[in-house]
Amino acid sequence: MNERGIKRTVKGVVVSSKMDKTVVVRAERLVKHPVFHKFFRKFMKYKAHDEANSCNAGDTVLIVESRPLSRDKRWRVREILERAK
Repeated sequence: MNERGIKRTVKGVVVSSKMDKTVVVRAERLVKHPVFHKFFRKFMKYKAHDEANSCNAGDTVLIVESRPLSRDKRWRVREILERAK
């Protein structure tokens, strides 16, 4: 096991790649309503570090938790799962 523990990973779609070495990733998760027991989607946007500037809008990526890299960035792009068409 890693010395620093297990880091969270999130799968999402790149929404914006206009910043230098930074991408905005939109992640989706299903949440069950406590009263009506219906599932609905919740979305979160994360800023992730992309060292090589290799991600483009529409790519599906896997991001991993990391130390704070700037005021808003706490995630890094681990791999690009699927390129945008």
